[in-house]
Amino acid sequence: MEPSDDQKLADEWAAALGEDPDAPMVDVDEVMSAQLDELQDTSSPISEDERRKLDTILDIPVTISMEVGRSQISIRNLLQLNQGSVVELERLAGESLDVLVNGTLIAHGEVVVVNDKFGIRLTDVISQTERIKKLR
Repeated sequence: MEPSDDQKLADEWAAALGEDPDAPMVDVDEVMSAQLDELQDTSSPISEDERRKLDTILDIPVTISMEVGRSQISIRNLLQLNQGSVVELERLAGESLDVLVNGTLIAHGEVVVVNDKFGIRLTDVISQTERIKKLR
């Protein structure tokens, strides 16, 4: 009798996870560790001119903001808002906040309270290459 497709798939997963009793066993003594080269710092030291330019860039002030969520409403509804009104956001409770620098997303985080002040703990930082792509 031919096994079903589901049984074949289950057998493939079991073999891949090492749960197949018919799968060949690997002798631990035959396993060898990989030989890796030491990491070398191949970057050249920066010149005094480059350091001065970098120092200039590092002193540029930027605006950092945390965004809880967004919502689009009509001007009519905006004008009807008053104290106690609730604006529904598209983000779910417990989802991470967006961290924006000059309007560009750079990270996600969660709200923390330290010494009676709000702060944000970064949980996921956008890679430098992704941030550069968004600038273009």
